[in-house]
Amino acid sequence: MMRTLSGWRRFLMLVPLLFFLAHFFSVTELHYNPRPVPNKQSKSNHLVLGPAAGQGFSNRLHCHPQGIKALNKTHFSTASTSLVDNIHFVTVFTLYNATHPDDRLSNLVTVGNTSYSKLQRSMAILNIFVNFIQAAMPRSNVIILTDPASDLSIHKNGVTIHPIQGEYSRDKLMLQRIRSYIAFLETRTDKISQNQGHIQHYIFTDSDIAVVDDIGHIFHDYPNFHLALTFRNNKEQPLNSGFIAVRGTPDGIVRANTFLQEVLKVYRSRYMKASRMLGDQLALAWVVKSHPSFDPKKFTKAQAFLDDIGGAAVLFLPCVVYNWTPPEGAGQFHGMPLDVKVIHFKGSRKRLMLESWNFFSASSDISDMLCLILRSGRTKYDF
Repeated sequence: MMRTLSGWRRFLMLVPLLFFLAHFFSVTELHYNPRPVPNKQSKSNHLVLGPAAGQGFSNRLHCHPQGIKALNKTHFSTASTSLVDNIHFVTVFTLYNATHPDDRLSNLVTVGNTSYSKLQRSMAILNIFVNFIQAAMPRSNVIILTDPASDLSIHKNGVTIHPIQGEYSRDKLMLQRIRSYIAFLETRTDKISQNQGHIQHYIFTDSDIAVVDDIGHIFHDYPNFHLALTFRNNKEQPLNSGFIAVRGTPDGIVRANTFLQEVLKVYRSRYMKASRMLGDQLALAWVVKSHPSFDPKKFTKAQAFLDDIGGAAVLFLPCVVYNWTPPEGAGQFHGMPLDVKVIHFKGSRKRLMLESWNFFSASSDISDMLCLILRSGRTKYDF
């Protein structure tokens, strides 16, 4: 019995040593054979080609599966066929402190043969925004609404910088954008009285869009609207605020301004928690959908329609043509329609906007450029 107890004592004394040796060899094995650490999903710093959606549809752009060559051609007008002159594109843009930590040399990104800091990326996007407009609609003009304190300069013909006082902080930029639109339209009301008979139409857009075809035709083809919005089949956010067209008649400007003032009122009262992003779109949707006679089922079909909203004749244009985005292009839009007019590089797809313009500048083939966008748009990029 004593020998048995003595044996157990020796065994119990060895237990800590066994645990130590097991831990030691485990750590040693980990040191020489490190376990793979799951990679956080990083954004790509180069274009990634994937499958092109919509290849089974006859009215969609078809691309070569092994490259970026278009197999059919998009239906584009030429600059000489424009039915409406005197169109101004209006965007809100401001510059932020260039000494932000993210703007250091270590954060340079390279597109093509050019490296950009964060500030330079913003300016490159703005310049390419203008380039696309001037390529598709060379007789149009661009007006940039900005903070008077912003050190913004852009040297291009047909581009005007229009300072408007306001709060342009990142947290309030979407709210300020609506305020700036309203303030700008008020200045146009005064200008109309001075230039009677000279109508100028306005298209308010985000600065990360590419106009790839003449869209001035909407003012001719739909002569009865005051303002136009773009819609998609999205229950929570059916309207995208990145495209708002305003007819430049006295009645059009007044009614569009009244409509936007109602959107601003709803924004302030209901959606201030979303003032950094999406608040304007939520407010737009609330103003439209809360109108007693409006039928939300109209958003399920990608067809333009006209409706009266609070005394304004509002033209609703399908996003699939007038506000096409890469994520929806790979999803509910089922590819890219042959008559697409506007590409919206929203979110982390600004690199794709620069790459697309570089490609178009070198090739002058817009259908092939659209294949590049269609095949690369599923990926999120580094800016």
